[in-house]
Amino acid sequence: MDPQLTSSGIAHVWTQGDAVIRTVALVLLAMSLATWIIILWKALDQRTQRRQAKACEGFWHSADFAEGLDKLGAPEGNPFRSLATEGREAARHILHQDGRTSPQLHDQLDLSDWIERSLRNSLDDFTARAQSGLTVLASIASTAPFVGLFGTVWGIYHALLGISAAGTVGIDQVAGPIGEALIMTALGLLVAIPAVLGYNALVRGNKGIVHRLNRFANDLHAYFVTGARVTAGGDAKVLPLKRG
Repeated sequence: MDPQLTSSGIAHVWTQGDAVIRTVALVLLAMSLATWIIILWKALDQRTQRRQAKACEGFWHSADFAEGLDKLGAPEGNPFRSLATEGREAARHILHQDGRTSPQLHDQLDLSDWIERSLRNSLDDFTARAQSGLTVLASIASTAPFVGLFGTVWGIYHALLGISAAGTVGIDQVAGPIGEALIMTALGLLVAIPAVLGYNALVRGNKGIVHRLNRFANDLHAYFVTGARVTAGGDAKVLPLKRG
């Protein structure tokens, strides 16, 4: 290793630091890794969901419900297909088209209320999944600067102890150890800033996807209750739901 790197900077802080400094550095490293893993994971999910959202219009131009589901894409992790499937099963269930003969309590509910409830449950499940990981990002964004600051304070404390033990004080003896201790604060900021930006971007992306899901859910609700999709012009033609 370059002697200049080992005599100053991050490498020197690591080699000369005690267990507390090294623990703080490892904690910041773990926070940074968690931040980037969550950002990449959620960003890829949102990219897939935006692509799935574009298939919704093709759903309404299908010959029947089964073809529409195929156009929505694979069922794994597809909130739009889950909405359509949940609405279909809710309609079949309350209309006694699922082979059930014995009466149940929900038979007293209105068809519109039952389907709306089922679609809302599916939306809530997706929202909960979409928000997973964001709490970790928010926690890292708010705590990483303080973790780095703690490392700085601890480093300055030990630097002052070393200066005091030396007996003589010069600018070079003060600036070096204090500057190295401030590196921990900089590392804390380097961890927190991506977490803040990633959190804001992911929250904004989730809002857009939830908005598309709500519009699709409203159209599905109208379809299962009235047999037609609600549009601004009111001239949409939707083929009857394939029973079975």
